[in-house]
Amino acid sequence: MTRRAPVVSISHGGGPLPLLGDPAHAAITKSLKTRVPQILKLGTAEQPKAIVLVTAHWSTDKPTVSNGAKPELYYDFGGFPPEAYNLKYDAPGSPEIARLVQSVLKEAGVECSMDGTRGWDHGVFVPMTLIHPAATIPILQLSVLTSESPSAHFALGRALAPLRDQNIAIIGSGFASLHNMRAMFSGAIKTSAFKRLNEEWSAQIMDAVKTEDVEERGRKFEGWRGWNGAYDMHPRGGAEHFLPLVVCAGAGGEGKGEGYADEFVGLDMWSYYWE
Repeated sequence: MTRRAPVVSISHGGGPLPLLGDPAHAAITKSLKTRVPQILKLGTAEQPKAIVLVTAHWSTDKPTVSNGAKPELYYDFGGFPPEAYNLKYDAPGSPEIARLVQSVLKEAGVECSMDGTRGWDHGVFVPMTLIHPAATIPILQLSVLTSESPSAHFALGRALAPLRDQNIAIIGSGFASLHNMRAMFSGAIKTSAFKRLNEEWSAQIMDAVKTEDVEERGRKFEGWRGWNGAYDMHPRGGAEHFLPLVVCAGAGGEGKGEGYADEFVGLDMWSYYWE
């Protein structure tokens, strides 16, 4: 029997820092090297034959999948040491599987474009270098939507779910627990009030993730902007680091999701998965 591939929503860290030995990223880096490969069953006969990776760093009007055979890398960050711009990740793309992704989405009524020139941003190549340094599994990069519509992203995930039965894993790459640069740089995240709010916020996410019925899970995620702390963790117009999780929640299907936390800047940064 063909294995049903997992869905994983990861915290990908800040720019290239997980690959540069940044001490603040030690826990996230360790999990990307150990926990995620274990969930994906890398190095076994059951490892995915391909990965569809939904990245926070590519926003388009409608879902778009990369279909280049050998995507270049986008060093879409600034102010880092020279070695950050010499990083390499040589995994292949797959025009064939990109067509499959487009076909599966079309069958579900989701129109999907293809982009043969789009390179992989750091939401792809930084975590994947840690997750699968062998770089042998084809990756298809998928955009999030500029509309930030939670219902559209959940529907996108549900449309992607049949790919799992062909042993194609779904990875969401973002920072669901927190992506508020102003709060981070101002030091607001270090206050006890912010930490309590972040804990409450994460509890609301976990409640939705662990909701077994996919329809009910969808209703919860569709209302995420009403959760306490939503705009503190993801300011208005800046939901792109939360949306990959919404796609993953749709792709997760029936049954409870699980999660694990990594310490980062004094807070728990959560990643979630469905097996």
